[in-house]
Amino acid sequence: MEQLTYERLQENLSRLKLTRAAEVLDTIVSQSENNSGSYLSFLDHLLEEEVAAKEKRRIYTAMKTAGLPTAKTIEEYDFSFHPQLDKKAVMELFDLTFIQKHENVIFLGPPGVGKTHLAISLAIKACCQGFKVYFTTMNTLISKLKESQARGKAYLNSSLVIVDEVGYLPVDSREAYLFFQFISYRYEKSSTIITSNKSFADWQELFGDPVIATAILDRLLHHCKVVNIKGHSYRLKEHALNQNIFQPKGGENMTALPA
Repeated sequence: MEQLTYERLQENLSRLKLTRAAEVLDTIVSQSENNSGSYLSFLDHLLEEEVAAKEKRRIYTAMKTAGLPTAKTIEEYDFSFHPQLDKKAVMELFDLTFIQKHENVIFLGPPGVGKTHLAISLAIKACCQGFKVYFTTMNTLISKLKESQARGKAYLNSSLVIVDEVGYLPVDSREAYLFFQFISYRYEKSSTIITSNKSFADWQELFGDPVIATAILDRLLHHCKVVNIKGHSYRLKEHALNQNIFQPKGGENMTALPA
């Protein structure tokens, strides 16, 4: 009788697509019998396993859909390499209230200082919290917007869009206008994270039109947190330590460079 009940339970779990619960049923039944657990605790344990597995799959799917180029967490970011960076201000972003308030975040700084790392870390946290996230480079975004509005709809309607590498490649007047439309559409409706190696003073030259550049900045900065990262490339950290490639003029060793 118990064997028939067990087989029926397995079959029902499979029909309900509770795959993780079906996988761990043997283990949890054995644990429950050995510990003289109640039916309620048995069911609780079984459902906990299933919920955890579904949540893991949900986050994986959300990150895959977001198009993240890699997985980077805030725990992996080496704040000691940029001691002038306000760690407290950066960490406060990870409560994600800026998304709830439809605010933007802009990471400014030279190549290699970790702008994209921080942006991806925020994207992962947003995926875990159930926000719809998309990651794109400026070049890819412009290409999608050029193709058709339908192709760019995912970028327009997501809770959080990360636009990486703004300023690395020049844009023409049509591209500048498309980017303005993108920012204008999302203004006060959703959040955008921008990473750029250009200071705001250089954006007029970047977009080739002071009027468009001003309009873009006006909408981006109205509700925005700006993080300016100064320093050397994090990617060249090991080379700097081994070869003194950041050695100051005068032949002095750069002893302040963190390990």
